[in-house]
Amino acid sequence: MPLLKDGAFADDSWVQVADGAEIPGDGPVCVSLKRWRAERDELMARGTQIGIRLTSEQTPGQIEDDLRHFGLVALDFPAFTDGRSYSNARRLRDRFNYQGEVRAIGDILRDQYWQLSRCGFDSIVVKEGETLEGWKAAVSAITTPYQAASDGAETVLSLRQRRMAAGR
Repeated sequence: MPLLKDGAFADDSWVQVADGAEIPGDGPVCVSLKRWRAERDELMARGTQIGIRLTSEQTPGQIEDDLRHFGLVALDFPAFTDGRSYSNARRLRDRFNYQGEVRAIGDILRDQYWQLSRCGFDSIVVKEGETLEGWKAAVSAITTPYQAASDGAETVLSLRQRRMAAGR
């Protein structure tokens, strides 16, 4: 599946390794929390970058002590209507000051792109057949947010309050 990063489609250097599958000898790998807990020492001994996948039920607090080991945290959206991974991305950035890549995986719609980036996601695995133009159009469709997020953008309410204070 294509990877959207920094506003463009990009090559994905991370290998997503399923539970029970053999881990490649080299290169960055991304594993589940279950596998990380079972094979932590072996994974760290590889000497390559490690990423972790969290389901929407799993929280960053469960990996807080190990965050420094991960170059990637992939957060799953089991359905586009499930917003728990938005909260988890915010926790990673705001509470745990995680500086690595935060990736959205799963059932993601173009309409979510802007909010994903506002909550701290760096990259998104998009569905096959999607176009970059479609994703860019989704971002430009909204210019002012209703809610505060990690990006610090001024919200509709704060703009309204500032205009009222200025007598406009």
